[in-house]
Amino acid sequence: QVQLDESGGGLVQAGGSLRLSCAASGRTFSSYRMGWFRQAPGKEREFVAGISQSGGNTYYADSVKGRFTISRDNAKNTVYLQMNSLKPEDTAVYLCAVFRATSTWSRPDYWGQGTQVTVSS
Repeated sequence: QVQLDESGGGLVQAGGSLRLSCAASGRTFSSYRMGWFRQAPGKEREFVAGISQSGGNTYYADSVKGRFTISRDNAKNTVYLQMNSLKPEDTAVYLCAVFRATSTWSRPDYWGQGTQVTVSS
């Protein structure tokens, strides 16, 4: 079992930036791929970004490419999501996710509880 603790959400004006953090429990963090999803009111949960175990490979939804950056620090058991040039349509609950080696990017094995990001126009 992996426990995740997200932080860094909040209210920001359009064009602003936020950095989300997700701290994971356990000693096997570096063996997991990590990712971020988001869910806006009335919409389905969607994949935002993913990162490989070493951090050498990253993946993004088209809607955030060029604006968001996912990174990780395996020494701190933490994954980050730097969000720049935020838009009102980025407003959502952002959830951290853990992927075992055999899991697909669409089906995480563990979820965090989420952190609210609100972008005002």
